[in-house]
Amino acid sequence: MSCASAVLAVCCAPLLRAQGTPDGAASAPAPVAEPSATTTQETPAQQAPPPTIQRTQEPGAQVRIPRQQALSTSALDGVVRDSGFSNVMIPVPGAHVILRNLDNDQIFTPKSGDITTAEGVFRIFPLPPGRYEVRVEAHDYTPFVLPEITVHANEVLTLEISMVTSARAEARSRLPRQPDLGPALSAGNPEPLGSYREFRHRLDADPNYIENLSPDTLPPVADVYNALPDRWALDQPDYRRYKQNGEYVYTKPRWYDPFNRNRFKGDEPIWPELLGQQVFLNVTATAETFFDGRRVPSPSNVSAARPGSEGFFGQGEQAFTDQTIRVSFDLFKGDASFKPITWRVRITPEVSLNDLDVRELGIVGPDPRQGTNRFKYHLGIQEGFVEVKLHDLGPNYDFVSARAGIQQFNADFRGFVFVDEEPGLRIFGDLHSDRIEYNAAYFNFLEKNTNSGLNTLHKRDQQVTLGNIYLQDFFFPGYTAEFVGIWNKDDGGLHYDDNGFLVRPEPVGNVIEQGTGAQLHSLSIGYAGWLGNGHIGRLNITHAFYEAFGKDTLNPLANRAVTVNAQMAAAELSYDHDWIRYRVSTFYTSGDANPRDGRARGFDSIVDLPNFAGGLFSFWNREAIRLTGSAIQLTSDGSLIPSLRSSKEEGQSNFVNPGIFLANAGIDFDITPKLKGFANFNYLRFMRTESLEEILFQAPIRHPIGEDVGIGVEYRPPLSENIVLIGGSSMLQPGQGFRDIYTSRTLFSLFGIVKFQF
Repeated sequence: MSCASAVLAVCCAPLLRAQGTPDGAASAPAPVAEPSATTTQETPAQQAPPPTIQRTQEPGAQVRIPRQQALSTSALDGVVRDSGFSNVMIPVPGAHVILRNLDNDQIFTPKSGDITTAEGVFRIFPLPPGRYEVRVEAHDYTPFVLPEITVHANEVLTLEISMVTSARAEARSRLPRQPDLGPALSAGNPEPLGSYREFRHRLDADPNYIENLSPDTLPPVADVYNALPDRWALDQPDYRRYKQNGEYVYTKPRWYDPFNRNRFKGDEPIWPELLGQQVFLNVTATAETFFDGRRVPSPSNVSAARPGSEGFFGQGEQAFTDQTIRVSFDLFKGDASFKPITWRVRITPEVSLNDLDVRELGIVGPDPRQGTNRFKYHLGIQEGFVEVKLHDLGPNYDFVSARAGIQQFNADFRGFVFVDEEPGLRIFGDLHSDRIEYNAAYFNFLEKNTNSGLNTLHKRDQQVTLGNIYLQDFFFPGYTAEFVGIWNKDDGGLHYDDNGFLVRPEPVGNVIEQGTGAQLHSLSIGYAGWLGNGHIGRLNITHAFYEAFGKDTLNPLANRAVTVNAQMAAAELSYDHDWIRYRVSTFYTSGDANPRDGRARGFDSIVDLPNFAGGLFSFWNREAIRLTGSAIQLTSDGSLIPSLRSSKEEGQSNFVNPGIFLANAGIDFDITPKLKGFANFNYLRFMRTESLEEILFQAPIRHPIGEDVGIGVEYRPPLSENIVLIGGSSMLQPGQGFRDIYTSRTLFSLFGIVKFQF
């Protein structure tokens, strides 16, 4: 029975009493036809139990609704209430309603699970016509049983059932029977406790069931639907009567507003007349300004311009500024909110304008006449690919797609081994309702611009093939495991960077063979990794392990072919308490103890960019430290590994290196929703120093690198990624091993990033 019927029953109770209806009745007849049923008066409490009260309304004449078919099913609904109140309806919630067909013993219950709602309402639909027994049971009430009732086709039978409490029924049973009532009924036919009323009306005329009608013929579309040529460009009402600040619905779109409906942000089809209703364009423009003021070890490069200067270590203060502008044009078909796209074309050019100002000669270029300042600019294509969905694998939008062209890729969670934008072919998708994700990819590298790190149009003779798989909820809900395999084939060749420095092969060891020139070498290296990321309970966890294996045809330090066997391991644990995250982590790469033998045990990556152990707020992670006295780097910018390679982007991996052990502790603060703070501490130590002693002709070199401390903030004024301000400072206090290589001067860095995104 609908709530409206229940309310109607309460409102009309006084009218029924005025017509001679007992106080125990609590409803009014349905406004379909005049009632036609007998009514028996309820016995007072001190007399015999009250008999059943019936009030029946037979359905009226079968008048066909135009264009509608008569239904062959029926329905039963109603309300269950407490009979102890005459002036107000007290519902009986949670009463069990069971309907049994007397012909075949089939049981029917309400869809809510055989119980009444909080208002005492129940509904059984659809119901085959026939004879039924109705039984209602509720806690603290005596059962109500209606032995037989008939429901006809295309009819709704509404019952208003009043139940008697168990306490009231027990009190009645102790009272003596009045002589005026005659002899007692036989024990085999007990008189039911409680009362009921029934109302009948047509099923196809009830608004509660009108949705189940089946039309003879469908009406014309113009009579039912309002056809719109473009459902995305609906006119929004202008409901704001007064000018005021704030965010409101129905905001008028503007082409320069990325926060509201915008055709250029993929909110509506870009050209529906030509491309249809499911082709969108998302334009993302990013302008990022990076400034870094730092002190790093620098050679003095004594010249006549500075007589009397120190003979080896010079002034290491530097200032670097990089302005990048990146615009991405993403044209795709599909609806990414609900299912994978059908196809996509993306092109992303990026321009970089960078300036480096130093205090020593020979740093901006190999020629001292180039001075101490360098300004460069470069335009690169960082993305340019086509993506096509190959097949849907199931009803939950599991899919397999292919992407060909220059594209971004990160082989693992934190960027430990391979993060780059290179041309390649990638097959990817998911399985089991996105519980499993997978990638299979092949990349053929491009040369990088030296000062910006952007792509050039020149191919490099290096290929990477990889495959990985992500398993969500692996043993623990919220924890994702990854298994990855990578093969790096780097044939190197002879290459000078854009500033004129030799970077391939590495200018160290036996690089030049007299009479034949530079000795080139190639790498064939495999990586096998197991990684995990997520949480186990309230504890956040990240871990990684990589095994590197393969060979180098001619390692410059070993001056011979070497077999690679090296390892990397990392782990981070963090715990969130209110607005603070506490974290500890460790990072390890193996080192080479004998640079001249045929085994290389120092771990190195392909192109790494680890977001780990402080990330931007770690001096060791962010700054490149050149190994003075040679033309190679102790560590590259954006890397934790002291790999002794000439350049991370343009050089080759070197597996004869000292390795590192890092212990980290940090705290992240969510000061406000817009403002975050970071504090970080790293303790660094070389695993082996024999390779450093071989290069520098210096012994001994001890193991401690030093302590790295950093702090920083991140501020997002609009609480989004459209405007981001980042600032921080860090310093490296040299340990004994670092002092053996350089000096005891504290190294520091002050940096800032301003990012605007449309």
